[in-house]
Amino acid sequence: KKREGEKMAVPQANAKAGKPLGKESQPLIIPKTPAEEQRLKLERLMRNTDKPAPIPERPKEWNPRAPPEFVRDVMGSSAGAGSGEFHVYRHLRRREYQRQDFLDRMSEKQKMDEDYLEKVKENQKAADERTAKRRKKREKLKHKKLMVKLAKMESKKQADSDEEKESSSSESEKDSAEREGEDDAEVPSFVMGKR
Repeated sequence: KKREGEKMAVPQANAKAGKPLGKESQPLIIPKTPAEEQRLKLERLMRNTDKPAPIPERPKEWNPRAPPEFVRDVMGSSAGAGSGEFHVYRHLRRREYQRQDFLDRMSEKQKMDEDYLEKVKENQKAADERTAKRRKKREKLKHKKLMVKLAKMESKKQADSDEEKESSSSESEKDSAEREGEDDAEVPSFVMGKR
């Protein structure tokens, strides 16, 4: 009975401490390097794969405030302006310089994008030209090989037909020689000019 009471006391002590009954407490690990911090974040994400990972939204690009369409009180740093007006003028001037810098940066970025696209087109065109040149060379070589093969086949056919003619002519010569009763010594044993 005493042991059962001890077992009952342990869950109650954990419940009083505010810890859940089923989970074991994870040891506190303080990351020392950014790589270790990243590893811990990945481990935490991989523990529960059903939970969607938080993906932060992209920060919005800063845009300057548009210049006013009509300025009623045009001011400058001229004599006669009050001491408080100079600060207003200074803020307006700073804002205008920021706007102009932003426009300059945007035009520079746009120019760089156009240059990049132009360079990509040039590279693609050069690659297509090289490919076409190599394709033409391959086709030319293939055609040449085909012509050599056809020439070989043609010469082989011609050689075969020549042999047939020669064999038939030699047989006819033998027959005629036997008929005439001439010596075999006078009949040539080879044909001149044969390849």
